[in-house]
Amino acid sequence: MANPQPLHGHAVAVIGGATAGAEVAHELAELGAWVAVFEQHPRPYGKIEDGLPRWHVGLRRKEYDTIDRKLDHASVAFVPLTRIGRDLSFDDLAHHWGFQAVVLANGAWRDRPFPVEGSDHYVGRGLIYQNPFVIAFNHADEDDYEGPRFPFRDDALVVGGGLASIDVSKALMIETTRAALAERGIEEDFLELEVKGIPKLLDRHGLRFEDLGLAGCTLIYRSTIATMPIVEIPRDASPERREKGIGARQRLLAKAMEKYCFRIEPSAIPDGLIAEGGELVGLRLRRTRTEADETVIPLDETFERRGAYVISSIGSIPEPLEGVPMNGELYSLTDRERGHLKGFSNVFAAGNVATGRGNIVASRRHGALIAEAVAEAFLGVGDEGHERESTLIDVTEAVKNETAQQVADHVAAQGPLDPARFEALRKRVENRQQRVGYEGLYRTWIERHRSTNSTR
Repeated sequence: MANPQPLHGHAVAVIGGATAGAEVAHELAELGAWVAVFEQHPRPYGKIEDGLPRWHVGLRRKEYDTIDRKLDHASVAFVPLTRIGRDLSFDDLAHHWGFQAVVLANGAWRDRPFPVEGSDHYVGRGLIYQNPFVIAFNHADEDDYEGPRFPFRDDALVVGGGLASIDVSKALMIETTRAALAERGIEEDFLELEVKGIPKLLDRHGLRFEDLGLAGCTLIYRSTIATMPIVEIPRDASPERREKGIGARQRLLAKAMEKYCFRIEPSAIPDGLIAEGGELVGLRLRRTRTEADETVIPLDETFERRGAYVISSIGSIPEPLEGVPMNGELYSLTDRERGHLKGFSNVFAAGNVATGRGNIVASRRHGALIAEAVAEAFLGVGDEGHERESTLIDVTEAVKNETAQQVADHVAAQGPLDPARFEALRKRVENRQQRVGYEGLYRTWIERHRSTNSTR
């Protein structure tokens, strides 16, 4: 952080303990502030834990370690099992507890609504949203998992276009391939299929994908492959840099389709629902044209695509929080880059809750070639195996979150809290910790609450 100021005697609340929350909390604690991190779950890992399909072993483990290291700080008070809006009021936390600043780092967990009227009627009846689907995939082998479960069916339709939608497509292809092999008496681990790829693994058994009798899933994307945001291109990129970025997108998608055998239907948007017997069995799609500035124009041409079910993977948005102003689907910020909540002088936003994007790997500020390397590792289409992911956090950590600097400047201008007020605040936080059974030792708590998932 530039021009750091000591913050001894200052107190900040952070809502959400995953990547952005842990980063901001640690930065402020290093400056001397006392930081309380309120986390709704027992564990602070957020989308790293259940937003990433379970084959992201290296990325997940390294990010877990990073979050643990940053939250295990003498000046960070971890408050688990505390959901703002349910267990504590946001207004009370922001105005009455005594914190000098509050940082919203609660992520983007809510699936963006499917953009066809009447689609809500088919949720669970042919329409599945990405977040519950990935969570179910991650816990599919756990007998004690109590959340919703979804079958892995051939010939599904995935509506999306970003990295997360490709992960959904991969999950479908890997599990339907495993099932087809099992019918032939061949057992294969999902991780082996993800690393080796479907054609290479089938070749080991003298088979081709066509031999399995699978259609494969179809990824439907609103624009062209050249605009698919699997490698992001800065808006101010030179023509040469833009051309490299487009080439990277096309190469990566071709590799992913070849390795995992899914199909893509570009330049199409959902325009209607096809239902039979109370179940969603397909979509009416409308063709689009993409202009030079990447504006997508709907055309008059429509056509139908049927599938086993539809998975909506069109993005994640923040959960509405009582007392937090909204601007459409997103929190209302005066400056989305700096993350200052509109109408509040002491509330800031960090990470995906500020950007309104639910992806883990953001390469927006990297050059096209570095972004391609990050996306290649994330998609699993490189040649390094799972150790490829060990570099992902190293690359993405190069993008520094500026929120901690904004918060530090804000609280430093106020001066330290009165000692009696500071002690009352600490006691209030400690009472909440005791209420949920947290005894103040972060590493001990995390060890007691390890997931049964084999990736942790």
